[in-house]
Amino acid sequence: MTGIFAAIATPFDHEGAIYKTKVQHNLDKWNQTALSGYVIASGSGEGVLLSPDERGELWKLSAQYAGPDKMLIADTSEESVRGTVALAEAAAGAGFHAVLCGVPHFYRSMMYGPETQALYFRAVADRSPLPVILHNAPQTTGVDLAPETAGLLSQHPNIVGVVETGTPAIRIRQIAEAAAAGFAILAGTGSSVLDALDAGAQGAVLPIASAAPYSAIALWEAFRTREKEAALDWQQRLSHASILVTDLYGVAGLKHAMNGNGFYGGPPRLPLSGLAAPARLEIEAAFHDLKG
Repeated sequence: MTGIFAAIATPFDHEGAIYKTKVQHNLDKWNQTALSGYVIASGSGEGVLLSPDERGELWKLSAQYAGPDKMLIADTSEESVRGTVALAEAAAGAGFHAVLCGVPHFYRSMMYGPETQALYFRAVADRSPLPVILHNAPQTTGVDLAPETAGLLSQHPNIVGVVETGTPAIRIRQIAEAAAAGFAILAGTGSSVLDALDAGAQGAVLPIASAAPYSAIALWEAFRTREKEAALDWQQRLSHASILVTDLYGVAGLKHAMNGNGFYGGPPRLPLSGLAAPARLEIEAAFHDLKG
């Protein structure tokens, strides 16, 4: 697992239903890029607003239209082991290659400590028909997966990597030192991808790659070929835009950026709402130099 993976947005029509033809439209365009693969039904894909049946439908559509060289990762994050495994089985049936699992956080006061966290992920990995990728996003969940815990879980034969979102770049190096050989570590924060790569990440899972895939790939390629000045330049271009479509305006901002860059973003699903005019203009300005 190396390179740039797009944490893709889910296209809805104006009644809030999955817009099937736009799923194909977007994937046809992303397939023409050097993206390594797609993460589908994650937070940027409004996965928590999809029913299990809708996730299954979206995964089947995505598998149908994704390029044969693209790795397909289903975000199957649920609060229970049973629910997560059921989604993993649906993803396997759709033809996916791996699943992404976040730390359960509704009962966050009971999810601290390596033993409790490891129990959830081991139980999922024991039952999942697909390899499991951990997702640590403490700013979202309020629960932090310690590097030592990730290292411990890396010993499980069906846990193959981790995505670190919203954590400092030094965390990448700490996990690399604690983890088993071959355990993949991916960055999940668009504003600090270069720092994460310098610290040892093998790639990144980025929402902004839905709207500006070429720019995200350019950063990766510049790093890979050791063109430090070019890599720094691309990181500076991406940082502000990434913050706008993740931390500040979220899914609605990401979808507006997609609309302006030749993809279909469309409306977010209620209760999320669209953007006011000043926010739209701010996003358009940030993405002016990030066209495909």
